[in-house]
Amino acid sequence: MKKILFIAPHPDDETLGCGGTILRHKVEGDEIYWLLVTCILEEFGFTSEAVSFRKKEIETIAELYSFNSVYNLELPTTRLESLPITDLIEKMSSVFRQIQPEVIYLPYRGDIHTDHKVVFDAAVSCTKWFRYGSVKQILAYETLSETDFEINPESRGFRPNVFVDITLYLDKKIDIMKVYKNELGQFPFPRSPEAIRSLALFRGAIAGCNAAEAFMLLKEIK
Repeated sequence: MKKILFIAPHPDDETLGCGGTILRHKVEGDEIYWLLVTCILEEFGFTSEAVSFRKKEIETIAELYSFNSVYNLELPTTRLESLPITDLIEKMSSVFRQIQPEVIYLPYRGDIHTDHKVVFDAAVSCTKWFRYGSVKQILAYETLSETDFEINPESRGFRPNVFVDITLYLDKKIDIMKVYKNELGQFPFPRSPEAIRSLALFRGAIAGCNAAEAFMLLKEIK
């Protein structure tokens, strides 16, 4: 049994990037933890109705995945780059010390969304072996509508080297994603059920299975 930490800049990133893998880890007996970095609150300019709706979404998602624990840093969405990164590192560090995770899944730094870049940098700061000795493996996931829109000509792009067979979990992943009603759109919108399934089939074809999720292995200590 391993302790697995899934880090999501926003609710839905964990499902888009790792939904099937989360389900598989749970079935295989691992402890799974969800770290949400941003949220919407009235003090951030959102209506009470929107805040209540998002809270219920998160509660539903947590139940569907059966996370062992959920941590929400409650930082303002789309504004992480305006905050001192040391504050984010400190908050993340506290979660890392509580969980003592062995495996970390985090967003790809090349994602177009600045929140994803900031979360990546802060999370990596919490993986130094001499301060966080439990961490043995770090993987970056891809996020539809973010990873695929990165066009920096100097970047090598998302180059996956780890593939997880999610054939048995793809349908449930898509059903869980449908909880995020406001994040979905009609195909060819990238966050559509058809696009999610298509990416899984494409990654599966690369890996020799019916459906897969792809990751970049960034670090592994054995």
